[in-house]
Amino acid sequence: MPNFDAPFWILLAHSFTLLLTVLAIVATLLPLLRQTAWWIRIFDFPRLQIVVATVLAVGAAWLLGWHQLPGWVGVGLMTLLGGVVLYQSVRIAPYTPIAKKQVGDSTLKDGKRHISLAVMNVLQYNKHSEMALTVLRRADPDVIMAVETDEWWHEQLKPLEKTHPYTCHEPLDNTYGLLFFSRLPLEGCQVKYLLDDDVPSLHTRVQLPDGKTWVRLYGLHPKPPAPAESKTSTKRDAELLLVGEEINEHEEPTIVFGDMNDVAWSHTSELFRRISGLMDPRVGRGLLPTFHADYVALRWPLDHVFVSPDFKVDDIQRLPYVGSDHFPIYIKLSYEPHDKKVQEENAEQADADDHQEANEKIREGFEEEVEEELQEVAVAEKRKEVAG
Repeated sequence: MPNFDAPFWILLAHSFTLLLTVLAIVATLLPLLRQTAWWIRIFDFPRLQIVVATVLAVGAAWLLGWHQLPGWVGVGLMTLLGGVVLYQSVRIAPYTPIAKKQVGDSTLKDGKRHISLAVMNVLQYNKHSEMALTVLRRADPDVIMAVETDEWWHEQLKPLEKTHPYTCHEPLDNTYGLLFFSRLPLEGCQVKYLLDDDVPSLHTRVQLPDGKTWVRLYGLHPKPPAPAESKTSTKRDAELLLVGEEINEHEEPTIVFGDMNDVAWSHTSELFRRISGLMDPRVGRGLLPTFHADYVALRWPLDHVFVSPDFKVDDIQRLPYVGSDHFPIYIKLSYEPHDKKVQEENAEQADADDHQEANEKIREGFEEEVEEELQEVAVAEKRKEVAG
């Protein structure tokens, strides 16, 4: 143990290092519980930050001589910290250039089988619409989805309809509105409310420039597990898995994109990829963290694009700041079905347990929505009684 006769700043350093150690271990162990409470699931997000904090704790512990302390406590704590760094690094490693790319690089030069997409969470209360328009026009994607868009944002982004005349909009003032613009023809475009009666999602088919290939598109923006939004991740997980199960039933080129309010390395995201058979273009390319745009030290990837093995990547990048708490993300894909079989070897495979877990999570999501609706009705009736 520390020498309590040591100078105050030494004792303070020991205390701070011990606090970092405990936080790093707890933040690593809690997500393993697979519970849906927001205060547990929130630790899925900052894996990179946990690694950095833990490395600092290891360095501080070494300088403070924990490895020389009698008994096993000092060495034991440092060993645990080393385990935290190793575990968290393994979870992050696939989303760095050291890993093999899950989705291959494009080999097509023919633009007729390319499609580019941009996802932009504008932050509803952000008023820098000109900045957003400038970034989108420079990127010039074929398909644009803007979320957290109310009627004001609808009016501000309407100029995009000159170049992207195919639209499917659902502006809302609850931070879950969406606007969808396409320069490519659409078929059967619908806005659906899969679980939450105030959280829309986009479902459509888009035709590639070759004039014959149709691609299934899903645009999602489920609620995050956070005290002000949803006390659990249950409905977010259920919405992702509902779409995953639907994709699993159809054999067609598919792209899922949006602000998922989940990180790529979470258990739910991995389960979604296995269930749907989709792949993550970030694997082997980089994190491309899109949130939080205002705080460099608190960034992780929340905005995603998942693709079926029919596609390869021509370009993927994080777009410039638009005044929001999210950076937009852009991707250009090429449709290369001749390499589908090869790419499928990189896809994660679901087993019977995965499908059972997905079905249970979907059932729990609907149950939670019904329970919340009943609570809302009860509250409304109580208010009527008080008012009457």
